[in-house]
Amino acid sequence: MYSPKLLLLLLLCSLNSYSFASSDSFYDTFVQCLWNNPKTKDEISKIVYGPKNSSFTSVLQEYLRNPRFNTSTTRKPSLIVTPLNKAHIQATISCSKKIRVQLKIRSGGHDYEGVSYVSDVPFVILDMFNLRSIKVNIKDETAWVQSGATLGELYYKIWRKSKVHGYPAGVGPTVGVGGHISGAGYGNLLRKFGLTVDNIVDAQIVDAKGRVLDRKAMGEDLFWAIRGGGGASFGVVLAYKIKLVRVPPVVTVFRIAKTLEENVTDIVHRWQFVANKIDENLFVRLLVQPATKNRTNSAKKSDNKGKTVRVTFIALFLGDANGLLSVTKAQFPELGLTKQDCIEMSWIQSVLYWANFKNGTSEKVLLERKLDSESFFKRKSDYLKTPIPKDGLEGLWKKIIELGKAGLVFNAYGGKMSRISESDTPFPHRDGNIFKIQYFANWKEEGAEAEKKYMEQTRTLYSYMTPYVSKNPREAYLNYRDLDIGTTNNGKNTYNEAKVYGMKYFKGNFDRLVKVKTAIDPENFFRNEQSIPPLPS
Repeated sequence: MYSPKLLLLLLLCSLNSYSFASSDSFYDTFVQCLWNNPKTKDEISKIVYGPKNSSFTSVLQEYLRNPRFNTSTTRKPSLIVTPLNKAHIQATISCSKKIRVQLKIRSGGHDYEGVSYVSDVPFVILDMFNLRSIKVNIKDETAWVQSGATLGELYYKIWRKSKVHGYPAGVGPTVGVGGHISGAGYGNLLRKFGLTVDNIVDAQIVDAKGRVLDRKAMGEDLFWAIRGGGGASFGVVLAYKIKLVRVPPVVTVFRIAKTLEENVTDIVHRWQFVANKIDENLFVRLLVQPATKNRTNSAKKSDNKGKTVRVTFIALFLGDANGLLSVTKAQFPELGLTKQDCIEMSWIQSVLYWANFKNGTSEKVLLERKLDSESFFKRKSDYLKTPIPKDGLEGLWKKIIELGKAGLVFNAYGGKMSRISESDTPFPHRDGNIFKIQYFANWKEEGAEAEKKYMEQTRTLYSYMTPYVSKNPREAYLNYRDLDIGTTNNGKNTYNEAKVYGMKYFKGNFDRLVKVKTAIDPENFFRNEQSIPPLPS
């Protein structure tokens, strides 16, 4: 019979091709802690990946969506835990607390600033991708979905059960449910049905004490907080119980592109006055980006004379084409929408359309968890409450052409969004907003010089828009994480430091989030660069 210590030594060696002559003492200590837990010791080899493990890099990179945080100088986690059940999560929390190491929680990895998988201090990643069970109950129109599932998997499972049910969440199929919902996810159904968090009826969370709590056990304050306040500040969200919504058998989509040469300034200007007032069955997104004119032989590639701005109107209408045309002709005739522009389809096909899949693609593609193309990127956000005047739009187009790469996305608000109180969930950006703005730059070039160049482009656009967007505070969207607007020392944040970004994300709801944090996690175990702090003891 081998002694327990020898068995552990043999396990570690086989688990990670691990040489104790060059072992990391932290890794040993953490695995020893898991070994001492009867609910995890027999499954360590299935859930723990250390730097010496041949699969460590692939597991780390599988859900790393922004290559900005995948360089040789990016600090890597000391280990990755991929739990198979709640007991593994409880043990990981317990061991992280004992060893006093930072714990980062990752679901789909779409965190724009890599906050779920990057740190400048030693840290452990708790990666939820194995926990992706989805149980749909059409009879009561609900579903339990675990945090590691993707939106694509959720949509597919709903569609398999019903052709007239859906869920108001994002258009990216590979986005993880956990981060998306806890940060108040949105999609093209928001004007009709609100946000993801407006359609949550229960949840399960593991808190800093290792307790598994449902809505009744956690209480209404914590349940309120994890519906838009960022779940990773309060615990590990295991699953959400969502309320499904009913969608018509036929919906209609269109995608129309207009350039400066096609009177786009007047169209966008007019759109601002109807965007949040038009029929709530219609959602229109505007993609604003630099483009190239049809060049003449004399046009020089180096000057701006051959450049323009293209605005693409992308829409979903919950109804048929005739219904859509009736709405646009009455309320937005400036767009010039015709029957030929409209494509009728099922809701699940519209999900594929919005995710840029070709017509005829099988719905099974939604089960693919890997992102097809990955670019370096930077994002920022704003909210618009007053229409931008025409000269402001013309200045914006000039700036976009001058910069050459960065662009914006406008997402229309109104409808149900205007009928929900700012304090109903932590997400406060409701009535009075015409649309939300996302600033973006995507690039393929590697290196610090390219990163600096393109990140500055998004910041320049953001600066240009200052006179036109919300003020006091200048609001921002948590799920468009932006470390430019304030950060702290790995969550070891004072109230005043956190308030800088907290007021932008949550406005008057920030103080209530702080009170919930103080009650549930006073020692600030769950923390990150933009987490909610507890009040000082």
